[in-house]
Amino acid sequence: MKIIKPYIEIQNDMMFFSEDQILKKIEQAGRTCYKSEDKITTNSAEDFVRRVIASGHESVIEHGYVTFKVVCDRGVTHEIVRHRIASYSQESTRYCNYSKDKFGRELTFIKPCFWNEDSKQYEFWKMAMQAAEYHYLTLIEKQATAQEARSVLPNSLKTEIVITMNLREWRHFLKLRTSTKAHPQMREIAIMIYDWFKEVMPVIVDDIQV
Repeated sequence: MKIIKPYIEIQNDMMFFSEDQILKKIEQAGRTCYKSEDKITTNSAEDFVRRVIASGHESVIEHGYVTFKVVCDRGVTHEIVRHRIASYSQESTRYCNYSKDKFGRELTFIKPCFWNEDSKQYEFWKMAMQAAEYHYLTLIEKQATAQEARSVLPNSLKTEIVITMNLREWRHFLKLRTSTKAHPQMREIAIMIYDWFKEVMPVIVDDIQV
């Protein structure tokens, strides 16, 4: 059994699809609305995007998109996929047989962020994960298929999901999921994504308080 922390990976090739290119694409599209293409300059895109966000004209930023791979527990992905305007590709427990060598013949679980490792709650959680792994691998040994054996897999099972959203939907996602009212593990992932935007494309999230 393996226990890991969640993490994210950017999937856009930022060498060829930079922040500057994304913002320029948005500006080019947005200025079509006002027929103000003549006002485009080398450095005008960021200010234009900031103004359309401030004015509530956020449909314009749908022309830009960002893709992340998120490694988290399956319970979190059940919340992520409720966001409708997005594309998802997720690791499948129907077809992934974790008894195989490429998975190390073991299950990987995501460490809960709300329990310390020396707490009783964490101890009981870890025992439950060990039991789930034992019963899953035993079912496979007894000739169950992966899609049959997955019935004993818990929410804490590690999964990978590739998410593509346009920038307007990412803003909606971050407003909801960085809230202190969000599930702690969902918020943990959302803040990682927020921090990426804050560093790489701050104009998209400058008005979002975390």
